[in-house]
Amino acid sequence: MKELRTKQFQILTDINLVWDFLTDIYDRKNGSGVAAPFFEHAILASWMDNSYSYLNRFWFDGDMVVAFVFYEAPATDIYFSVRRGYEYLADELIKYAMTTMPNWDDAQQLVLFNGQEYLMEAAKKRGFNKVFEYEDRFFDFKNELNYELPEGYHFVEPEDIDPVKIGKLCWYGFDHGDKGEFVNWDKQDTSFDWTPEKSYKDCLGDIMAPLPHATHEYDIIIADEQGEYVCFSGMWWVPENHLAYMEPLCTVPEHRRKGLAAAALTVHYRRMKALGATHMTGGDDSFYERIGYGKGLHWSFWKKGIGYDN
Repeated sequence: MKELRTKQFQILTDINLVWDFLTDIYDRKNGSGVAAPFFEHAILASWMDNSYSYLNRFWFDGDMVVAFVFYEAPATDIYFSVRRGYEYLADELIKYAMTTMPNWDDAQQLVLFNGQEYLMEAAKKRGFNKVFEYEDRFFDFKNELNYELPEGYHFVEPEDIDPVKIGKLCWYGFDHGDKGEFVNWDKQDTSFDWTPEKSYKDCLGDIMAPLPHATHEYDIIIADEQGEYVCFSGMWWVPENHLAYMEPLCTVPEHRRKGLAAAALTVHYRRMKALGATHMTGGDDSFYERIGYGKGLHWSFWKKGIGYDN
């Protein structure tokens, strides 16, 4: 068996290496783990702890990346991406996660996907059991998405986008607080942990230094009649995978259940299909199934010594 080499992840130099690897092995039908934007979207987010990113590890066969073990948020959630033909590394990858990756208060869990049954078997042999699972839904562009924007709302033109207003939208849209907490938001109130820049970063990445593969030109923002931003849907276009990766999506509470998110996703569908996309990501909320999303990526979470297996 050929001896492989390993390399620890370096946050300033290896973003492209991860992206190229994840796009190269992506296989939505047979399961290859997360798509490339999943890692990059999180790497500079305010909710992401990068203190331990040096523990993320690559496996190389010559100059070709064949496996990558990494965490996201929380840092005790460990992910695996493996090139086809290198499934035999499963036990080594699981062992590395167990012995080296973050595991405070026995909180570590392995996050595994459809198509990674070989990793599940290796995890079982080392005492892991499945504790939770869910379906992250995809929209197949063979179908049609057709939801129009409700009366009283409009799409914000790209040249008119106000980044601070996006920050405010993301604060409410992700249920960080109600309007009473936001009275002095424009005066930089420090009584709660928020700044417009921080919340904007969670939606769009860093303001001054956008992530290298972000495609914010395809984002959708919806405003009400007063010009307040009420719905945001981000879009990562990954042409190598014909993938429209929607991330993130939020609507402020008082404007939910009016069809705004469905209208935003319809624009994504029309725009990205014209560019060559064949599918679009969503989430596990029943909303996606109601508007026509089908099966996508099946997540399962494994912890050592507890849980169920079926």
